[in-house]
Amino acid sequence: MKHRIVVLGAGYGGGTAAGRLARRLHRDDVEITLVNGDAEFVERVRMHQLASGQDLPRRSLRDVYAGTGVQVKTAWVAAVDVDRKTVDLTGESGAETLGYDTLVYALGSTVADHGVPGVAEYAHNVAGKQAALRLRARLTELAPGGTVLVVGGGLTGIEAATEIADAHPDLEVAIAARGGVGDWLSEKAQRHLRGTLDRLGITVHEHADITRVEANSVVTAAAGEIPAQVTVWTAGFTVHPIAAATTLEVSDTGRIVVDGTMRSISHPDVYAVGDAAFAEGVGGKPLRMACATASPMAWQAADALAARLTGRKIPEAPIGYTLQCVSLGRGDGIVQRVTPDDQVTPTVITGRIAARIKEFICAGAAWSVSHPTVLMPSRRRHLVATGAAETRFVTA
Repeated sequence: MKHRIVVLGAGYGGGTAAGRLARRLHRDDVEITLVNGDAEFVERVRMHQLASGQDLPRRSLRDVYAGTGVQVKTAWVAAVDVDRKTVDLTGESGAETLGYDTLVYALGSTVADHGVPGVAEYAHNVAGKQAALRLRARLTELAPGGTVLVVGGGLTGIEAATEIADAHPDLEVAIAARGGVGDWLSEKAQRHLRGTLDRLGITVHEHADITRVEANSVVTAAAGEIPAQVTVWTAGFTVHPIAAATTLEVSDTGRIVVDGTMRSISHPDVYAVGDAAFAEGVGGKPLRMACATASPMAWQAADALAARLTGRKIPEAPIGYTLQCVSLGRGDGIVQRVTPDDQVTPTVITGRIAARIKEFICAGAAWSVSHPTVLMPSRRRHLVATGAAETRFVTA
């Protein structure tokens, strides 16, 4: 029987892992099934562009994996049973259950409301394609002078606020953060960010703890109100509760705890990549939720799994960072150099050159899903089975 590999989620992590496994393992020996709720690959790092009114290239997953041997199944994951090694799905054909020998869990994350009342009822977000499209439609309904408030001073909030202000100069855009907006960046990067926010006419509310979201405003802990016909919530992300409902060992935030090869420390037949995984990077520091993390984690997981199945040396090296890239609308940006453990350095590129670098990186991330070995030769090796009753395959 073929070794059944089921990959849950076709984002940067799961999508890359599935394709890389297909290029590492001989298709006579494995059956790789990729499960995703959307029939297309979604460039999540561009959701702020989609929300602002830009159209993005459409990439059918079946086209992406045509000829690779990866079977694409459009369905939503309802539950995972890691003891029975099954996955319950709800899709185009109704409910079904998939069995697996190895599971790659890459279901990503969604917006975290942090228990703030009104977020679910009134706030928009850019955590996924449908959410971004709803925000896009709402923005087009606003009359000139309409108020938009982006809550969150991190990368997602900054990109959403600047993209909306750039694309809709007739709207009054503001950004609110519990701390400072972009305050982790180097001094040079912060100066450029402030100048861009001023240029785009974005009002900044720092040290504003939002305690409630209402239909046309938000309420702060200081009992003040900030007008907002549209509130965009970007104050953090959280993982789906599916993993925490299993017997997998998870972190206090529900992420699957993995070792340096992205293998679950409690269930060796489960790997996790992307936002859903809790892994340590360089210096033992937990890796953050980011596209910059998801792709290297996918490479690590796929290569380690393929090595274990084919009896080869298992690669394991800590994942480190190089850059943090921030788009500030279509013609501006910040490329912040960081250390491998994600600490900022004084080296920064800003302006139009930075925007071009960020665009190149975003395009490259999408390209790498279709080219998961980054143009290196594919080496599809046979599995090496162990045990007296099992057949031993010869490495091709």
